[in-house]
Amino acid sequence: MPRLTGERPIVGCTPDSILAIHEAGYREVDERAGCGLVADLGCGVGGGAARLSRPGRRVVGIDYAPAALAEARRRLPAGTGLACMDAARLGLRAGAFDAVCSSHLIEHFEEPDLHVAEVARVLAPGGTAFFLTPNAPADFENPFHVHLFEPDQLEAALGRHFAEASVTGLEASERARRDLEARRARARRMLALDVLRIRRHLPRSWYVAAYSVLLPLAYRLAARSGTGGASGITASDFFVTDEIAPTTPVLLGIGRRPRPAGPGLGR
Repeated sequence: MPRLTGERPIVGCTPDSILAIHEAGYREVDERAGCGLVADLGCGVGGGAARLSRPGRRVVGIDYAPAALAEARRRLPAGTGLACMDAARLGLRAGAFDAVCSSHLIEHFEEPDLHVAEVARVLAPGGTAFFLTPNAPADFENPFHVHLFEPDQLEAALGRHFAEASVTGLEASERARRDLEARRARARRMLALDVLRIRRHLPRSWYVAAYSVLLPLAYRLAARSGTGGASGITASDFFVTDEIAPTTPVLLGIGRRPRPAGPGLGR
């Protein structure tokens, strides 16, 4: 099992509200993806790929981390494809997939346009691409999140590679909203201890290393009632909305009708 670093959620360690956000995102993709061949990019240990698997649909999970894929292989049903590759340089045939899911992945790229271009390249002309990503104003500070989007920015990024692009929000119920705000408040108090903002002057690799050590400690010091299902917060506490507020935690971008690739991005 990959260790908790803050790069990806881990069941049993990550707070219920964060796990529920991810599960709710996959629920929305599952309801919209249709049948055929589906790619789950950044699949991690395979929880989302398992959710997307159903009769009439073949799922291929893709991740850059061999350890995560090894755990996914152990968990996923037979017939689920797995491949280790960079989601900005996919070794996949153009137009091969009926749906592509990029869940909480695009924010990890310093050049997210390359990722969106690759998703468009491997998507069939009649297929649908799904991008789930934190809403920039509502995100927690995380050194793994190097490119955050506001709704209009995400729509513009998708519009460069899809003839149809739309963005909605994944909104929280009142109890989930209170939980997320309490976590943001604790994070702000902890970050306030860095009065000189030293973290901003460290090499990024050092900041990531420090964050990966301190985050598990912070989770252990926080109220245990928020993890392991004790909070009662589940995917049902999150719903799609067209009215995206600064506090809306997650954006759901949808791209259809992939545009022809530009120079250097040949299909």
